[in-house]
Amino acid sequence: MLKLSVVVPFFNVQTYAPDALKSLELNARDDFEFLLVDDRSTDGTPALLERAARELPGAVHLRHGRNGGLATARNTGLDAARGEYIAFLDGDDWLAPGHLARTLAAIEALNCDFVRTDHVQCTGRTRSVQRVPFGPESVVADPRGAILPAGRTTSVDYPYAWAGMYHRRLLDRGLLHFTDGLRTAEDRPWIWRLHREAESFAPVGLPGIFYRRGVSTSLTQIGDERQLDFIRAFDQVLSETAADHESDLLLPKAVRTYCAIIAHHIGSIERFEAPVARKLRSLSAAALGTMPQDVLDRALDSMDADRAGLLRRLRRRARATRTAAPAAAATPAGVTA
Repeated sequence: MLKLSVVVPFFNVQTYAPDALKSLELNARDDFEFLLVDDRSTDGTPALLERAARELPGAVHLRHGRNGGLATARNTGLDAARGEYIAFLDGDDWLAPGHLARTLAAIEALNCDFVRTDHVQCTGRTRSVQRVPFGPESVVADPRGAILPAGRTTSVDYPYAWAGMYHRRLLDRGLLHFTDGLRTAEDRPWIWRLHREAESFAPVGLPGIFYRRGVSTSLTQIGDERQLDFIRAFDQVLSETAADHESDLLLPKAVRTYCAIIAHHIGSIERFEAPVARKLRSLSAAALGTMPQDVLDRALDSMDADRAGLLRRLRRRARATRTAAPAAAATPAGVTA
């Protein structure tokens, strides 16, 4: 068995892929493999990956027949992975030289299910180190214990799959695959499941991944309907958390986080195309209407006035819609209610 498999999806990133591929070369070892997944790119990315398959030690080029999104591309890589450990990188980001070896040494020394690493956020020429919101470093802990408290940023709010390394036993248990077809927020159900069901983890620092923000091809920069997959992602978080044996403890965190993400998107709704903005309001209102209302009340009471007010207005919209629907159904066709 190889020591490490690195899953790297690519989609139309010909401008940035050379940096990612060069950084993999500077991390290569005889017992590492790099699973380069082309998610049906339509620019020059496939040619770059074909050359990498010939020249980059350990590279394996995997091609999708149709575009499936980041979650599906990562799953393709996971299905092909042969390593004892698993890591991720996105095709528009890059690694510091030797970062993979250092992270591998850390997880082997700690002998835990997974480790989480800090990362460097890159916005234009600006660099800032983003820390794992849990401490102390290099101390093994219970992942479930890192979900709470509900009112503070915790490990499930640091969902980046590439900010860490994972033992293969998690893959064998079905904990590393993503919800197929999710175009955005695919890492949210994933990180929640990992923290609920894995047995051990540790933050280890090691900010050797450079995360490129503001990329024009990133879904975070595109205001089309794919952005709305966050609703489906958080609906999954809520349903799976509600089925957990500690749902009474964990649901307040899941609901509050969902509310914060809804408020974020509604607060910047002008970046969406008009039909998508309307659908965002409708889906968000419906989501608030289906949450456990007592838990939602407590979540809104704990938030700042601006976000809480926005969400309460949305919830009133959901209630008004539900009230209007039976009345409309009860009115015979052609009769004015």
